[in-house]
Amino acid sequence: MRLILLGPPGAGKGTQAQRLVAKYGLVQLSTGDMLRAAVKAGTPVGRQVQQIMARGELCPDTLVVGIVGQRIDEPDARNGFILDGFPRTVPQAMALDRILAAKGHDLDAVIELQVDENALLRRIENRIAEMKAKGEALRDDDNAQVLHNRLKAYREMTAPLIAYYRQKGVLRPINGMASIDEVTAAIDRVLTLKSAADGLARAESKKKSEQLSS
Repeated sequence: MRLILLGPPGAGKGTQAQRLVAKYGLVQLSTGDMLRAAVKAGTPVGRQVQQIMARGELCPDTLVVGIVGQRIDEPDARNGFILDGFPRTVPQAMALDRILAAKGHDLDAVIELQVDENALLRRIENRIAEMKAKGEALRDDDNAQVLHNRLKAYREMTAPLIAYYRQKGVLRPINGMASIDEVTAAIDRVLTLKSAADGLARAESKKKSEQLSS
């Protein structure tokens, strides 16, 4: 099973990814982790990444795509994976399609956790108020303006990506404002339906092959 989880900051992607990993035996692949691992390993790509990061620049698509392509070939990813933080743009999505096609694979689903941005902002504002009332120290990301900026950037960057996957027929919208357990159940239903549809398609294909050979 090969999945992508889409959703803005605070949508609960991390929690749902952990549950999918536990239930389906998938591996969660983070581009940030991949880049840091390449740097730590001192590979040629890693040294290139290190130089780019030292300059405070973003890694180019070709580099990120290459690292992702190598990572999904590793043994622990052969049973399936969840991509976290990739793709971020339509060109990256198209590159991922080419990588998977070359390996004879497809994406099973792109799960979009849909949330009410105003509700997310209210949630963090309430948390900040509660922490201040208790005298607790605030984290750097406990900031409504920071979250607002991150939501805006996500919306601008990801809207074309959502349209891309909707057109390909693999986008599965989920109400991310439901409880954690309800979101998990909704994702399970989507994946169960996908598995059943794939099973019917395989059976139909086998039946046609048998009819042609008889």
